[in-house]
Amino acid sequence: MGLMDFIKKQFIDVLEWTESGDGVIAWRYPMAGNEIQYGGSLTVRESQVAVFVNEGKVADVFGPGMHKLTTQTLPVLTYLKNWDKLFESPFKSDVYFFSTRQQVDQRWGTSQPVTIRDKDFGAVRLRAFGNYSYRVVDAKKFHTEISGTRDVYTVADLDGQLRGLMLQHISDAVASSGVAFLDLAANQVEFAKALLEATAPSFEAIGLKLEAVTMQNVSLPEELQKILDQKIGMGMVGGDMGKFMQYQTAQAIPKFAEGAGQGGGIAGDAMGLGAGVALGQVLAGQLSQGLQPPAAAAPVTTAAAGVKPEDVMATLEKLGELKSKGILTQEEFDAKKAELLKKLV
Repeated sequence: MGLMDFIKKQFIDVLEWTESGDGVIAWRYPMAGNEIQYGGSLTVRESQVAVFVNEGKVADVFGPGMHKLTTQTLPVLTYLKNWDKLFESPFKSDVYFFSTRQQVDQRWGTSQPVTIRDKDFGAVRLRAFGNYSYRVVDAKKFHTEISGTRDVYTVADLDGQLRGLMLQHISDAVASSGVAFLDLAANQVEFAKALLEATAPSFEAIGLKLEAVTMQNVSLPEELQKILDQKIGMGMVGGDMGKFMQYQTAQAIPKFAEGAGQGGGIAGDAMGLGAGVALGQVLAGQLSQGLQPPAAAAPVTTAAAGVKPEDVMATLEKLGELKSKGILTQEEFDAKKAELLKKLV
């Protein structure tokens, strides 16, 4: 090195990082070929950690405080560089600062339904989303495993990886929580706690700590939600198939009549009206059966004799739809079918 080069060369005697905004996890001090003055000052703020790296090897790690850079405060770097006790010259080293503040309001969510095992339904495909927060707790491990030699490493750079870890453990969280799907909405805190416990080890493996997890919503895909609504309807009538059929028939009358009436013109309107009347007759018969107390044998026989074949067929078709959707079992369908067919005799 020439004399002019030595004069132009600047020695760094103060090392510090003032964060200019949110979202930066790791920042490399810009050395630009300069050397660090022996005895210089290193300032690490309360929410930071500083790491010295020599030729790719992590040396000394400094927590919050003001540190004087000597062979005594840099034992690992001193060993790596083979400095003697009298060493007091400027030296080269890469210095990385890491933010240990919580990175809050990070979002997780299922872009596609996730299949989980449920004690009530067997297998359920659900969607869920919420927030989580984390921080760096092991800067050495995070530097080695994630950030490496990059000048800046941000929250956005890490977002996809962490979101994948959250989704990967949803099934484990549901299983460990022991909460059935129907109870998840009322036990979101328990589910979030189980998700945190299931995911935390994966965060620790890269030098992070998962601080908090919240669940904002959990839902089924639309087609499964419809089946769930029908099962809930069954529960509301105490499993009484007669009352449930009355409810289902009443719900189907407007849609059936509307669909038939779309044939167009007077004929189509007549078809819609006729379908509505026919189903209305079925509903009236079922309402009278469900609401009136049991009668003597003679009146029942008289009422049964007045049932029309087309009414029975309409009811059987509706029962068949319920069986195909899994709401009725084969045994329940066969029992109701036999009961209806007896009325035709």
